[in-house]
Amino acid sequence: MKADVKKSLFSTVRGQQIVVAVTFMLIPLFLLVLFTYLPFFKMAQFSFYQMKYIGNRMFIGLENYKDVFTRTEMLGSLRLSLYYLAASFVQLGLALFFASVLSMKTMYKEFFKGVIFFPYLVSGIAIGFMFKFFFTRGFVLDTVLIKLGFIQDNLPFWLRDSGVNNTMLAATSVWRYLGQNMVLFIGAISAIDPQLYEAADMDGASTWDKFRHIMLPGISSIVVLNMILAVSGSISAFEPPYVITNGTFDTSTYFVTMHSMAHEKQKVGLASAMAIVLMLLIVLVTLLQRFISRTFLEEDKHGYIFSERRAMQKRARKLVK
Repeated sequence: MKADVKKSLFSTVRGQQIVVAVTFMLIPLFLLVLFTYLPFFKMAQFSFYQMKYIGNRMFIGLENYKDVFTRTEMLGSLRLSLYYLAASFVQLGLALFFASVLSMKTMYKEFFKGVIFFPYLVSGIAIGFMFKFFFTRGFVLDTVLIKLGFIQDNLPFWLRDSGVNNTMLAATSVWRYLGQNMVLFIGAISAIDPQLYEAADMDGASTWDKFRHIMLPGISSIVVLNMILAVSGSISAFEPPYVITNGTFDTSTYFVTMHSMAHEKQKVGLASAMAIVLMLLIVLVTLLQRFISRTFLEEDKHGYIFSERRAMQKRARKLVK
């Protein structure tokens, strides 16, 4: 009986396709489980223990999660995410502006696209070392400001002064990821039917009207995607504070603090709880953004469909004439 089933499975084209598909899926699924899901479940297990990498483990229940929400260093690192969150919205605004401009007939637009996108191709570690020297006292930024007439003694220590250092670190993230968001916006804008703009011109619509009623509703899904990536990235910011300041002078973000707990202080259980909380925060923010986009962008989507119908009607009238 088993031989007949095996023979029938390999004798048909559909059966051979299933066997090939399953065979090619086994190794990727095995690697996914081995290097992703299994470590995640082990990390979730570690979060209930007081432990180091090597040594005895003591089950403490939810004490690690309680520490995440009560220890001042944890809450302070979460507060620093607000700097990167604000920078992410500045980044999205600039990316949308440059994408709108470079989607039009602009001289040397391919050159400007390359210049803006280039920082995203550079390693985050390299960018960190570059800005570390850029902001160091007496180096590039201070030299430029002195040339412009500023007095060096009146300039703050960009990486030591807690009033400005987190703003400077967040600005490096804006510079690096601006090009990525811009390219995504340009791709979405290029997919909009150009005849919609022609219909809007015939109606005498202004540039702002075309942006508001045609371009923005047409790229609303990419706007939401970029917002999710930007907000989740702001919560898990790591490279700028770790490379540039090593988390000193009140610049230790949540991810840097978690790294310190795990690898320097050997508090593996507490670091695992921090990672679980970070994942839950990202999931919560993603769900919240999806709810907001469905609630407030629905009207814009209907407006976009209405504009497309109007354009089709105008094309039909022109053909009749």
